[in-house]
Amino acid sequence: MSKAPLPKLIIASSDHDADMLYATGFFVPDAFLFLQQGKRSTIVLSDLEIDRGRKEARVDKIVAYSDISKRLKKRKNASFVDHAVAFLQERKVRRVAVPASFPLGLARDLEKAGIKLVPQPGLFWPEREHKTADELKLMRQAIAITETGMARGVEVLRAAKIGPQKALRWNGAPLTSEILRAEIDSAILRAGGVPANTIVAGGEQACDPHERGHGPLRGNELIILDIFPRSAASGYFGDLTRTVVRGRASEAQRHLWDTCLEGQKRALRAMKPKVVGKEVQDGVREFFTAQGYPTEQRNGRWNGFFHGLGHGLGLEIHESPRVAATTFRPGQVVTVEPGIYIPGLGGVRHEDVITITQTGNRLLSGFPKPFEI
Repeated sequence: MSKAPLPKLIIASSDHDADMLYATGFFVPDAFLFLQQGKRSTIVLSDLEIDRGRKEARVDKIVAYSDISKRLKKRKNASFVDHAVAFLQERKVRRVAVPASFPLGLARDLEKAGIKLVPQPGLFWPEREHKTADELKLMRQAIAITETGMARGVEVLRAAKIGPQKALRWNGAPLTSEILRAEIDSAILRAGGVPANTIVAGGEQACDPHERGHGPLRGNELIILDIFPRSAASGYFGDLTRTVVRGRASEAQRHLWDTCLEGQKRALRAMKPKVVGKEVQDGVREFFTAQGYPTEQRNGRWNGFFHGLGHGLGLEIHESPRVAATTFRPGQVVTVEPGIYIPGLGGVRHEDVITITQTGNRLLSGFPKPFEI
């Protein structure tokens, strides 16, 4: 006879913890307590949050922190841990599953009080990897916000003029990565998103995939725009990358851009249920090598395609699965973002978001791929 599953405990802020937001659907800036016993879920909220929680939280029961305080009134200066212990003891919880990221100090305090914590490796909510129809709708909304930011970035670049030394100028002033990022982020905010470290990287800066970009942008150079905001309403992320040239591209730049795009197309054709992600990633890397872009170190710097093909996307910008560590299953949502980086020439990355279907995959992003603008 199989054992009953352990109750599940989370103590975290849902503003910052995806597992808590997934469990409750309710944004709270401060840490609060969530407990699931069987199919029944309960949260403990402060008086500040309790009325809002009754309207918004997707749980079966809400307990007021102040009600627990009344039962602890004989204790002077009862701590948060005292309240948590009292709540768990009232429900006869002596052993409980917690996320692997559960705070160490809090865990030790609870165990001193006789509550045994069992950290869960991997996904605390395995179902997070399979997006429901409702989640896909929310993700499409987050991606639409992302595309609004991308459209603004392309619009500003198209309006920019190429000045002396190929420096871009916009509205009578030098166009920098910082200014273009601010324009993109402002559009995202107006569309209902929360921008996060938007990448606007041109020239040599684009050869470092996570370089945010700084300083003046230049005409006739490859510019990577990588935008990954969070929807303020749902908490889901979008993620989109385009690579453009303001002006005229060289033949070498064009070959790099076209090769990267063909690599993405090959990956998209291959990604379907039961296919091993690492094999798709390796196939793209082999194609790039055959086109003259091997993955290797030269003069202490990486060249070629030296990061993963993609990652899971949802309530976290990087969540399970990593493309190279999974066998595809229906309902997964992943980015597909091959990149090629050649110091002295520049970097190119094409990124879109897909969901794995029963027979293949479906694009969730639809923004065009302009090149010369």
